[in-house]
Amino acid sequence: MNPRVIQNIPDLSAIAGKVVFAVGVFDGVHLGHQALIKRALDDAARLNAQMVVLTFDPHPLKILRPDAAPRLLTATEHKLHLIASEGVDTVLLLRFDKEFAAQSPDIFIRSLTESCDVAEICVGHEWAFGKNRAGNVTMLQTLGTQHDFEVVSIPPVLVDGETVSSTRVRKAIEGGDFEMARRCLGRDFTILGTVKHGKHLGRELGFPTANLSGHNEQFPPNGVYAVEANVSEKWLPGVANIGFRPTVELNLPERTLEVHLFDFSEDIYGRDMELRFVSYLRAEQKFDGLDALKAQIHKDVQDAKKTLSL
Repeated sequence: MNPRVIQNIPDLSAIAGKVVFAVGVFDGVHLGHQALIKRALDDAARLNAQMVVLTFDPHPLKILRPDAAPRLLTATEHKLHLIASEGVDTVLLLRFDKEFAAQSPDIFIRSLTESCDVAEICVGHEWAFGKNRAGNVTMLQTLGTQHDFEVVSIPPVLVDGETVSSTRVRKAIEGGDFEMARRCLGRDFTILGTVKHGKHLGRELGFPTANLSGHNEQFPPNGVYAVEANVSEKWLPGVANIGFRPTVELNLPERTLEVHLFDFSEDIYGRDMELRFVSYLRAEQKFDGLDALKAQIHKDVQDAKKTLSL
């Protein structure tokens, strides 16, 4: 279940009483983000205030440095779902564009304080905001004194002596290190995508698949995986393939993600599916024809069922 989403700062005026903000990009909603959200929730309860997560869409780097913009750990819909699972009721989701990026830090903060009774703003220790990233925690504290709100800077969360960050999680996923990703996220790594129509070859082979459009989210390495998929609030076992389908496609321009769910026949086209990667089974490979591919898929299904203790 997703939180209530406010998309314009003036609409904060509908919130009665004090407001505590947790501010950030929150890509991945990893342990560092969770610590920030928890502190804001705790302080809001202590101050008898409403807690609001303030985040952005799209990722700021898509506007500021599009060539360097990362693949997302969590696209916006997925991020909202994960933020809600941390106990957050309300999110201020601001569109990040060139006009917004050009705002000075003091104008941005003043727009918040003029729209609601800001009691506290919680940010990460390295958070920067405003035109040319001119705003930092020190400037925010100065603005807090001017506008009568508290500022809380959350220290980094460490795993194995290193700071947990979206970049670190992304590198773990790129390398297929699900255990490190799990330790940094505090949960299993998942992808949220929309089920779309494919060529229905899997059905012809006896293994119908859901083709998942990954909303620009970070994929693990190509290969075959034992997975669990959340469909209608139920986690269902299956097997997934990420890659270029070399046996049946020539020069496919982008990677595909196909999921075969065991003993499942519902029509789920157009619906969102959250996919949890449990274990890597094998590399993607090209087979000598469809019969060999079908035999391998049968083996993959058996291997996945064994891995998933079915």
